[in-house]
Amino acid sequence: MKERILIIDDEPIAVRNLAYALRKNGYEVTTRESGTGGLEALQTQTFELILTDLRMERVDGMAILKRALETDPDMAVVLITAHGTLDSAVEAMKAGAFHYVAKPFRLDEVRSIVANALQLVQLKRENRRLRAQVSNGLHTHAGLVTQNPAMLRLLDTAQQVAATDTTLLINGQSGTGKELLARYLHQHSRRSQGAFVGVNCGALQEDLLANELFGHEKGAYTGAGEARAGLIEAANGGTLFLDEIGEMSLAMQVKLLRVVQEREVQRLGAQTAVAVDVRLITATHRDLRAEVAAGRFRQDLYFRLDVVGLHLPSLVERRDDIPLLAFFFLRKHALRMGREVENIAPAAMSVLLGYHYPGNVRELENLIERGVALARGNELTLAELPAALAAQAIHALPEAPTELPSLVQREEEYIRYVLEHCDGNRTKAAQILGIDRVSLWRKLKKYGLVDGEE
Repeated sequence: MKERILIIDDEPIAVRNLAYALRKNGYEVTTRESGTGGLEALQTQTFELILTDLRMERVDGMAILKRALETDPDMAVVLITAHGTLDSAVEAMKAGAFHYVAKPFRLDEVRSIVANALQLVQLKRENRRLRAQVSNGLHTHAGLVTQNPAMLRLLDTAQQVAATDTTLLINGQSGTGKELLARYLHQHSRRSQGAFVGVNCGALQEDLLANELFGHEKGAYTGAGEARAGLIEAANGGTLFLDEIGEMSLAMQVKLLRVVQEREVQRLGAQTAVAVDVRLITATHRDLRAEVAAGRFRQDLYFRLDVVGLHLPSLVERRDDIPLLAFFFLRKHALRMGREVENIAPAAMSVLLGYHYPGNVRELENLIERGVALARGNELTLAELPAALAAQAIHALPEAPTELPSLVQREEEYIRYVLEHCDGNRTKAAQILGIDRVSLWRKLKKYGLVDGEE
C-alpha cells in the first residue's frame, strides 16, 4: 500500500513541485492550497505524513499540526518555512512536528526528510500494533510469545505430540525458553491436571540430585531422620521435566534409564521399587549425539529420551520476534512494578533489534526489566539500556587498553559512527540517537564536527 501524503501550501508552484517529486517516488499525494482546505482533507482522509507551510492566512501550520496530532498521534508533520521564521519552526518541533524544510528547499532534502519521517511513522504504528497484540494476549502460548513462522510451526508440532505420552527431548541454547516449551507441552497433554515438576540437572551435585529425584527412606544416610518421596514420585500422574540432562553423570544416567524402562523408582535405602506413571520431558543445550560419541552420555538412554526431538531456535534466529517480546516484557514488568511505561523509543528498539543476545530471550527480558526500572517517563529510551549495547554498535574495546576512554569520548565516537552509517544524514542520525536535530547540531558543534560558519 502506498504511503499517503498531504501537501498544504498557499503557493501553487511549491505545491505542484512537491507533489510531482513525491509522486515520482511512489507516494500517494493529496494537495490543498490553503490551511482551511487542509483541515477539510484531514476530516475525510487518512495520511501518514503532512507537508504544510507554516505561515498561511486564517489557518496556519501550527493549527494543522495541532489537528493532525489530535487526529492521529503517530502521523508525521513536516513544516515548510521561510528563513525568517526558523525560530517558529523549532518551536513547532517542540510541539510535535517531525522536522522542517526551509525555503527555498532542495527536493533531495525533502525526499530524505519524508523517507525518514515515514520510517518513524511505520515504527510507531508497528509499536502500537505490537502493544495491542500483547494486551489482547495474541501469539502467547504458556508464556511463549512469537509471531515467527518457524516458532509457530514448532508450537503446532508440540501441540500435536503433547496429546501423547511420548518422551520428548528439547534442544536449544540457554535462555531460549526450554522450560516454557515443556510447560506448554504439559498444559496441552491429558496430564494437564497433574503436577509439572522440573529440576535442573546441572545445578546439583550427583548425591544431591539422586536424593532430589529418587527420595530416601528413614536412615538411608546420616541425617535422614524421616522418609521423603523424591521428585519422580511427586510427578506421578503428571510431567517430569529434567533440564540440562546432558550434565547428568554416567552413574545417574544408569539409574534414570531404569526409571524410563521399568516405570518404577526406588528410593535411596529402600528394598523395593514403587511404580510411577510419569511423562518425561528432557532438555539440553548440548549436542547429545556428540556426547554419546565422546562417551559422556549413554547411547541406550539417549535413544529412550529422543523419541521426538524439538529444537528451539536462538533469539537471533527469530529476530522478528524481538519487538513483540520486548513489548510483552515491557507490559509484564511495568504492571509488576506499578510503572506507566508503555512505549519503546525507535532508537532503543533499533539497538535491541541489532544486538546479538548471547543470553537469548532471558537476556532480552532482563534488558527490558532494567529499562522499566530506570525509565523516567512513559517511554523506554536509549538512555535506559546498558552503555555496552551502544558501544558494541561501534566496535569492541581493545582487549588490554592502556587507558579507558571517557564517556565523552565514547559519545563522540558513537555519533561519528551513526553519521557514517547514515551517510551524513543528520535527520536520520538524530532519530537513531533518540534526540532532536537541534540537540544533535549542538553536540556536533561541541565536538568540532561542523564548520564554524555552519
